[in-house]
Amino acid sequence: MKVFYENDADLSALNGRVIAMIGYGNQGRAQALNLRDSGLNVIVGNIDDHYKEAAIKDGFEPVSIAEAASQGDVVMVVIPDEVQDLVYQESISPNLKPGKLISFASGYNVHFGLIVPPKDVDVVMVAPRTIGRQVRIAFEGGSGVNADVDVWNDATGNAWPITLALTKGIGCTRAGAFHTTFATEAELDLFAEQGLWPAIFECLLTAYEVLEEQGYPKEAIALELYASAEPADIFLAMARQGPFGQMAYHSPTSQYGVLSRRLNSTGGNAELRQRMRDSLAFIKSGAFAREWAEERKKGYPRLAQLRQEAAQHPLNTADVAIRQLLNGKS
Repeated sequence: MKVFYENDADLSALNGRVIAMIGYGNQGRAQALNLRDSGLNVIVGNIDDHYKEAAIKDGFEPVSIAEAASQGDVVMVVIPDEVQDLVYQESISPNLKPGKLISFASGYNVHFGLIVPPKDVDVVMVAPRTIGRQVRIAFEGGSGVNADVDVWNDATGNAWPITLALTKGIGCTRAGAFHTTFATEAELDLFAEQGLWPAIFECLLTAYEVLEEQGYPKEAIALELYASAEPADIFLAMARQGPFGQMAYHSPTSQYGVLSRRLNSTGGNAELRQRMRDSLAFIKSGAFAREWAEERKKGYPRLAQLRQEAAQHPLNTADVAIRQLLNGKS
């Protein structure tokens, strides 16, 4: 797998080019500020909302999305996946003149055919692998975060130099930018959200329910399971030393308990494996993309129901209680 670093990218590929950041949310703000701090010419296109106000406070002069797409030689789309196709059709597509470059922060819409850019523009992906806040924090600290990058269509012959220049301007070549296809990025991202994290959430909630049934104090359960930030520390150590390498930081009791009970799980691995295979097949078929598009058209009724159900879980009561204790309130 090809990985690009600082010496592989040259910011001069963006000389004389206007970069239009479409959206000033978490990723848009971080990327726009990083690119500007890298000495590049950045404008912001955003609707009239609090993100526009944030852009003004940061020294930008936001314009409409259509105007930004018209002015920009490079158009960076960092708005949420579910609204991209509508915004693209209404405000971006009419302003994509031949020779421009459009960059997506996810392969989702292009890969699943929800957006079909014209053949006479460069189509690329620059997708930082973490939240926008961390993209900015890392950059300001002199480091960067990893990214996935790809070129879907190279109409001008300059798509790769510009893609790598954008990646460098954001700070991602400091950590390493991985050449990953639109399809791989989109499908792996969805799989983590639909295959891995639901399993983790289910384990967390089930553990809480079992322990509460057995009479353990809800605050003690929450502290043990997540509120102490131990799981966050473990995941951070995994990122640096690997899942098994980080076990050296745990006691022999912990190591034995984790490794022996993982192997002793009865039937769980087979069931989990099949659930994950089913999730991946659903994603790859495009069925999820169609389901999510239909949910949006209906006004997100299922999402509202799921959020309401999540808010009613008894773990929320424990969370309030442990937060009060952690903040010194009784």
